[in-house]
Amino acid sequence: MTSTPIDPSGGAEPAALRARHILAATVGNGLEFYDFVTYAFFAIDIGKAFFPMNGAFGSLMLSLATFGVGFLTRPIGAAVIGRYADKAGRRPAMMLSFSLMGASVLAMGVIPPYAAIGVAAPVLVLLARLAQGFALGGEVGPTTAYLAEAAEPRHRGVAASLQGVSQSLANVVGAGVGLTLSLLMPHDALHLYGWRIAFLLGGLALPAGLWLRRNLPETLHTSEHPADHVGQVRPAVLLICFLALSNLTISTYAKNYMTTFAQGSLHLDATVAFAASVAPALLSVAAALWGAWLSDRIGRRPVLVGGALLAALATPPLFFWIVSARTPLALLAGASLIALASAPASGALYAALSESMPKASRGLAVALTYALAIGLFGGSAQLVFTGLIHVSGSLMAPAWYMTGANVVGLAALCFIPETAPVKRHAAERLRPARAGSSLSRSPSNM
Repeated sequence: MTSTPIDPSGGAEPAALRARHILAATVGNGLEFYDFVTYAFFAIDIGKAFFPMNGAFGSLMLSLATFGVGFLTRPIGAAVIGRYADKAGRRPAMMLSFSLMGASVLAMGVIPPYAAIGVAAPVLVLLARLAQGFALGGEVGPTTAYLAEAAEPRHRGVAASLQGVSQSLANVVGAGVGLTLSLLMPHDALHLYGWRIAFLLGGLALPAGLWLRRNLPETLHTSEHPADHVGQVRPAVLLICFLALSNLTISTYAKNYMTTFAQGSLHLDATVAFAASVAPALLSVAAALWGAWLSDRIGRRPVLVGGALLAALATPPLFFWIVSARTPLALLAGASLIALASAPASGALYAALSESMPKASRGLAVALTYALAIGLFGGSAQLVFTGLIHVSGSLMAPAWYMTGANVVGLAALCFIPETAPVKRHAAERLRPARAGSSLSRSPSNM
């Protein structure tokens, strides 16, 4: 089966965003993020397998550092695959990134431990992480561009938010797999090879993901409605989006870090740690979709600014409750409420980012902005969290780092331009009608 033919001149209408198209984009993106989430959840066990050292702290830090190395190649993947998406199309770019990730996921599940092959083990893990980062760097731009371009303008916020929603669902699946394995497997077996099962389970879904993406209709050369054009990208807008995404990724990887934090710092059972990762991820999905839906109706800026403010105010007291009580209830409820506070803004951000970029360079612009923010702050987040706790001796250190990021993100978002079609249409209706203006077009063309 081939993709829907496209008129190279741009005369074709935008492809309708059907359920199977959404599934292809979001499931593919979710599967790729599943690998990163799985690594984060099993960072302690991976450290023991590939980075044996005298102390548990050193082993964990090397494991987290290798996790972060994958983020260094994200900007490279964003530049290469993002540009490919703007030249050859969104679909072939998404196929390329997904194929690369598939090979990396399977590699993580089968690389022998240090005890079996010595220094070759950490070297192979490092190469797998670099390949994963390259693939993910080129994944987000084309996928976000595809979801935004294929959606109706009035539903673009919800459609683009599926990029972030798929990441939260990957957290749910990853945490669910970890929780299931912790319940079914003996403690020693879970930490010895249970994490390998989690990686291999992710690899089993790859054939379906490749098949779904192979049949996506292309959106690169389709015509767009007048409201889809928001002018050229300005450096100030790129900086705002970069700072907002930096805040978003720190919050995202803080949720992933809670599993490691619960076991390594709070000394809670692995089952409790994994369970506390499922609820925040599920709440993030619901809150992000609600934020995206709201942004389609009242605009992007109110949701973005309000969400960042809420996260900045809620994080310190909730985290203090978690570290003070050190109970399963406090961990579950506190982590869930932190996720609930930060997720609405993330739902609106992907649409705002995509709408701020011209279509001809959208794949590259979105991919690079995202990859640089994630590469600098996402890859280092868990390493910074662990290092701050070790240096300061305070379990509140991650909360203050997150709050600082929230404040910076809030300040940046106060200056983000409004791009929601509902707001632009309202502004156009207030202007005097001019001959040949977009106001003379019927509402169905907007």
